[in-house]
Amino acid sequence: MIKTQVVELRPNKIMQRELECLCNYRRYCWNLALATWQDMYEARTLDKDNNPSPNEHRVRDELVNNKADWQFALSARCLQLAVKDLANAWKNFFDKTQPDWGKPHFKSKKAPRQGFKTDRAKIINGKLRLDKPRGIKSWFDIPAYEALKMEEVKIASIFRERGHYYAALSYEEEAGLKAKTGKKTAIDVNVGHFNYTEGKINVLPAKLQKLYKRIKHYQRVLSKKRRVNGKSASQSNNYLQVRTKLQRDYRKAANIQNDLLQKFTTELVNNYDQIVIEDLNVKQMMMTHVASKGMQRSLFGKFRQVLTYKCEWYGKELILADKTYPSTQRCANCGYVKTGADKITLQGNKKHGTKHNEYICYECGYSNDRDDNAVLNLLALTK
Repeated sequence: MIKTQVVELRPNKIMQRELECLCNYRRYCWNLALATWQDMYEARTLDKDNNPSPNEHRVRDELVNNKADWQFALSARCLQLAVKDLANAWKNFFDKTQPDWGKPHFKSKKAPRQGFKTDRAKIINGKLRLDKPRGIKSWFDIPAYEALKMEEVKIASIFRERGHYYAALSYEEEAGLKAKTGKKTAIDVNVGHFNYTEGKINVLPAKLQKLYKRIKHYQRVLSKKRRVNGKSASQSNNYLQVRTKLQRDYRKAANIQNDLLQKFTTELVNNYDQIVIEDLNVKQMMMTHVASKGMQRSLFGKFRQVLTYKCEWYGKELILADKTYPSTQRCANCGYVKTGADKITLQGNKKHGTKHNEYICYECGYSNDRDDNAVLNLLALTK
């Protein structure tokens, strides 16, 4: 199986300068390839007989044949992998089921994250070694802040964010199946917390709420500066300082939630053989303004993504409940499904005067917490 380890690098000043050049070159290659691809497509629409349709090989050959002299000093794989990624982006554009579906766009040098890829990276004495550019005398292996888990690297993605350099190193590892426990569970995802058979996990703890308050404050400060100073606002040092603080807090919030999801999903695959979750249409749910921000911060999609690949790694079974399965409205005791005015909503049920977290069956009188009832209904889908 293919795994990826993300580590922070410790490059010296010479290596920082060279890594920055490679990041800029990757952005240049992507933008040039995208412009070439669009030109080929427009020429194809005007004259189909004399102009073939654009693809990875034609665009790559066009860029290689028209290389400038300064490009020969930089890694050729940087250009080739940029064109390959662009071809995959166009392929995904015609498949709307992709989670990050969208048309490829030009990369901006103002983007907070800049990076490049290479498939020639090596691990030498626990350090990362990249291809030495032509004409560079001082070239060093780059240490990391933590030990590297692999001996060989398939693809190395180097990126710069907030002045720090990181590497996402993909490597191949033999699948290690977890021992069978004979247990099964179900997870009902909600805004702010996930319920399962053993209890509840809070995905928006108090420390995250403090971070989001600071983020809200920094966003207002930046918005005020842009409103007063217009386009020249981003050129001031104060604006850059506030933006750096905003990016720092966003990264802290992402790290806290990623740590929670990783620990929770690892606990699930360690303790259970069958795991049931709902197949939610998150994009459609976020179209409403009622709880869209809470859904985004609760990371429904990322939870499913992480749990899916961990179940594949360790030989556990992941069961997806159908989107139309009424886990919230169904009675876990008798199977009665509430419809019409009897349904439970985010505000409860006005007809019967029940709260949003209460489930009372009007057929058999069964009562339970709404989320616990949903977990029992999902658990009924296991074999």
